[in-house]
Amino acid sequence: MGLFDLFRKKPKPAAEPAVVQETVVEPLEEAIVVPKEQPAEPVQTIEATEPVVETIVEEALPATPEVQQEEIVSTEEASVASEPVHVPIAITEPVKQDEPSPEELESKEELEKSLEKTKSGLFSKLTKAIVGKSTVDADVLDELEEILVTSDVGVNTTLKIIERIEKRVARDKYLNTSELNEILREEIQALLAENNSNDFENFEYGKQSPYVIMVVGVNGVGKTTTIGKLAHKLKAAGNQVVLGAADTFRAAAVDQLKLWGERVGVRVVAQDMGSDPASVAFDTVQSAAANGDDVAIIDTAGRLHNKVALMNELSKIKKVMDKIVPGAPHEILLVLDASTGQNAIEQCKQFTEATDVNALALTKLDGTAKGGVVIGISDQFKIPVKYIGVGESIDDLQLFNKKAFVDSLFHQ
Repeated sequence: MGLFDLFRKKPKPAAEPAVVQETVVEPLEEAIVVPKEQPAEPVQTIEATEPVVETIVEEALPATPEVQQEEIVSTEEASVASEPVHVPIAITEPVKQDEPSPEELESKEELEKSLEKTKSGLFSKLTKAIVGKSTVDADVLDELEEILVTSDVGVNTTLKIIERIEKRVARDKYLNTSELNEILREEIQALLAENNSNDFENFEYGKQSPYVIMVVGVNGVGKTTTIGKLAHKLKAAGNQVVLGAADTFRAAAVDQLKLWGERVGVRVVAQDMGSDPASVAFDTVQSAAANGDDVAIIDTAGRLHNKVALMNELSKIKKVMDKIVPGAPHEILLVLDASTGQNAIEQCKQFTEATDVNALALTKLDGTAKGGVVIGISDQFKIPVKYIGVGESIDDLQLFNKKAFVDSLFHQ
């Protein structure tokens, strides 16, 4: 009995040191171990660790105040220094810069609207061609070839596009017909990128004084209207512009150019009907140089019935302008009517043989389903498409951008 009482009153030797030492000496270990031992209640464990850590730190600080305070301060400084405070600024700034301006959005909408007929015709035919098909096979490619040719892309350019897609089919082994639109889009854009169809960013001129543009093209393609719209755009960009009415074989051409000059607010140099076109071009460039104009635009006769006479006339005009401004004309702009399809390609061939055309303007894209001619002309002649007409308004002349053009053509 006495032995039992003695055993009952005996204290437990390991209780006091286990609690004191683990709590004081290793406070951070307890704070870390507790949540691991209680995974069933992670929310309660996290809430419980915060006051425990605060209590331990407060009790530990008096024991070694200088050392522990220095360690805590250095840890806080390191964490603050390591925080990438500049990251939010670096992320938000490019997003704001990439946002299109209202003018760019308006131009994009106008372009998409002008290509609506071309786009609807292309995709309706393409949809019918792949009905019931799951992969891009020989039959689908034959249908696609016919669709592109009938969209006035041109035979040679169409064959290039089909060949590119065939290589992708051979490489990837399997292509779904649902991917055909995107594949076609990529290949057309790549084809334009390989040609000289550069993107033009603005209507600002003035490095040459004056910068001389000679405009050629057959009657009825919208040549004089394009000159008027171009003069409007150039003037709005801050250029001083003068027009030369060198198409002296048609009285209506001279009168129409004068009307555009009054409408836009630019000077027009003209002579009587039947005058020598080279004489009008000479007077225009001479007047531009004397007046300090930035740009001189020369209209010429649009005749193709006699290529020899046309070539001689254009060569003469170029020579007289070069005498006043060396290197003039700096730009020979051929205006083509996109709605004529393959006829536009034939006209381009005739004029490039007659003179050194180095820029193209395609008009009336809004009224035709033959917008694919832009792709064919760019690929076949390696001449940059510089301007496109997307409507009848005075502002409906745009600088050509190949990516925007392809994006609008395939936008649904």
